Amino acid sequence: MRLVSYQSDRGVRTAAVRAGELVDLNDSIDTLPADMIGLLNMGPEGIARAATAATRGEGFSRESVRLLAPVPNPQKVICIGLNYADHARESGVEPPPEPVVFNKFPSAVAAPDEPIRLPACVAEPDYEAELVVVIGRGGRNISEQQALEHVVGYCCGHDVSARDWQLQKPGRQWLLGKTFDTFAPFGPELVTAEEIANPNELGIKLRLNGETMQDSSTREFIFNVQQVIAYVSGVCTLVPGDVIFTGTPPGVGMARDPQVFLKPGDVAEVEIEGIGVLRNPVTTA
Repeated sequence: MRLVSYQSDRGVRTAAVRAGELVDLNDSIDTLPADMIGLLNMGPEGIARAATAATRGEGFSRESVRLLAPVPNPQKVICIGLNYADHARESGVEPPPEPVVFNKFPSAVAAPDEPIRLPACVAEPDYEAELVVVIGRGGRNISEQQALEHVVGYCCGHDVSARDWQLQKPGRQWLLGKTFDTFAPFGPELVTAEEIANPNELGIKLRLNGETMQDSSTREFIFNVQQVIAYVSGVCTLVPGDVIFTGTPPGVGMARDPQVFLKPGDVAEVEIEGIGVLRNPVTTA
């Protein structure tokens, strides 16, 4: 099943994708929450009822509404750095012995087709295609063996990074360099977990103005999805709707010669096997 969030005159709503159209879940079964977090808080029962609602409701065109990020208001946006073996080789560094974890503020979340807005104070905005994991069942100290039971689904994600802030500011401002508004687009759909046989074996690409810049596979993960969930949940309680950006493959602009950074007028597309394509234009802030 594929789920989206969209903006309506009634507020933020959740819909399932059926034959290219959208079906509003709350309109179909009025006891279902209208928003994604409310649905995820129902656990597996909510997803099962959403699947039923998707078969009953009246469809409408997705072009008739404005799509939002599948989880427009996550409590946590957790990110993993340097998590592809081929990206580590590109960067000339040894793979880390433990996951490198940082975060973005929820205000960085952006929707599919929403412009990535580049502030004047950012000189080196870079692109990073990433698989996004969406937590459906919360928990603390989750084991690797049970980790995938806590995942409701997956999205395409784009970890936009201000390299000058991240690497050249005093103390290396990883948080601020990653969390400018619109620097965390993800979507366009939440593909539920039963549709993805193995999140650790998915092709992942980024195209910039139609040119392929990144082309790898999540098989190159240093720490797979299960290991990341177990590691992070040993520190903080994960809750439904939390999103985890799982790292980027090689081909980032900073590592190229000459370097390639995002600029107004660009169009970035992240494509992940079995999930879809996330497209965002680039503008000034």
